[in-house]
Amino acid sequence: MVTQHEHKDFRPLDHLAIIMDGNGRWAKQKNLPRIAGHQQGVEAVTRIVDACIRHNIRVLSLFAFSSENWGRPQQEVNALMELLLHFLATQRQKMLDGGIRLRVIGDVSRLSGPVQQALDEAQQVTSKGQTLTLVLALSYGGRDEIMRAARQIAKSVSRGELDPDQLDNKQFSTFLDTGDIPEPDLLIRTSGEMRISNFLLWQSAYAELYFTDVLWPDFDADELQKAIDDYLRRKRRFGLTDDQLSQQCQEEIND
Repeated sequence: MVTQHEHKDFRPLDHLAIIMDGNGRWAKQKNLPRIAGHQQGVEAVTRIVDACIRHNIRVLSLFAFSSENWGRPQQEVNALMELLLHFLATQRQKMLDGGIRLRVIGDVSRLSGPVQQALDEAQQVTSKGQTLTLVLALSYGGRDEIMRAARQIAKSVSRGELDPDQLDNKQFSTFLDTGDIPEPDLLIRTSGEMRISNFLLWQSAYAELYFTDVLWPDFDADELQKAIDDYLRRKRRFGLTDDQLSQQCQEEIND
């Protein structure tokens, strides 16, 4: 196991993002209905939330339901929404006791009234949590998010509130759903697929990517530790040379 103090080029793992993939395949392998895979996927969420707290990770973003997932059979979509409502109801006290703040990103206007109401309430009652911010990406797509941000910027420009010549990356980021959330340091995808599938496109420009064949329902604290160990062995340059990076690290240590 690699710790943060054993690696000279260490950068803290503050924000972990996960594409939770493989619920359906897990169920198929066991001759179970797909919903059983999603139910086990929720169990995996609770395990990883606990593990992130132990690792002092400040933000955990989970790709829970994509904008493309609306194209799935209606029965499965309905079952997923019921699972979400059950999760919010059963985990509410745990979030409050554990200092977990819930944040939701995505086009939530497409969600049903009861789901929107439950999400709004959960975000409000957990808003003071400071141990971990749990970000659920629901009805989310990276391209859609960027397009929505672009429309907001265009409206701000048309109202004379924003000079387009002064717009930079930092300011553009404030128009995204994640405007108040740091960019991910590590992005994990389970199930063996090697793509980010329209998740946090803008935000993941310099995220480290980690792919595992483990299906999401089987992903646990040990598998997370493997990903973290791999992350801590990497050198994150952010476009800099090794010499520049070493000098920057030394300056941070001296500060």
